[in-house]
Amino acid sequence: MPSDLILITGSAGRVGQAVVKELLVRGERVRGFDRLATPGLADSHIGNLTDAAAVRRAAEGADVVIHLAATPDDADFMSEILPNNLIGLHHVLEATRLAGARRLVLASTGQVNWWQRERTRHAIRPDELPSPRYWYAAAKVFAEAIGQSYSETHGLSVIAARLGWCPRPGQEKEIAALEWARDLYLSPGDAGRFFYAAARAPLALRFTVVYATSRHIHLPRFDLGPTKALLGWEPQEQWPDGLPPEVLA
Repeated sequence: MPSDLILITGSAGRVGQAVVKELLVRGERVRGFDRLATPGLADSHIGNLTDAAAVRRAAEGADVVIHLAATPDDADFMSEILPNNLIGLHHVLEATRLAGARRLVLASTGQVNWWQRERTRHAIRPDELPSPRYWYAAAKVFAEAIGQSYSETHGLSVIAARLGWCPRPGQEKEIAALEWARDLYLSPGDAGRFFYAAARAPLALRFTVVYATSRHIHLPRFDLGPTKALLGWEPQEQWPDGLPPEVLA
């Protein structure tokens, strides 16, 4: 039977560690799953998304699953994105279903609306048709679609979160050089608070897609109105809040 346990896949990553930190501060029971041990987390499972049995073991007893683990967008499709972001996604959804969890939060990406962002100045709404940047973003479009299918078929409450840019080490100067990228920045603190809100949003939400970015500087690139209305979350920070000063020196 499910408990109040929250499983975070990708818990040792840049977003994962921020989410773990926020949930622990709020007194939540947290379990991690990643290829490496998660710093500061006692209940830390080590394994690969391609190992279905390892994913099922990690999900046992979970009430909420936050699926962050994925190969990033500059990786090869056949050798990395396909096994990790699609086959691994299958294993996570099946493990979530078999565990009897009630809520699944899927990390998607603002890259699913890449070409709208390039060609328009309005804040893109979650209900606009996707225009994925490339294979990574197309895999996220698939993740959103199968998430809705699991919600309809199995009664699972699913939130697909189209995230802004929470930079990997070394990407900070790239964001600093691009006006639009600074508007899409997602700080670690805002990411942690967002995923807490998503994990604990009312279960009456059957399936929804929302955006998560920090506060814009120039223009709102994505419509955060539904995020506030459905999850009660608003960003508190903006670029470059949350980053060590030395990374931009």
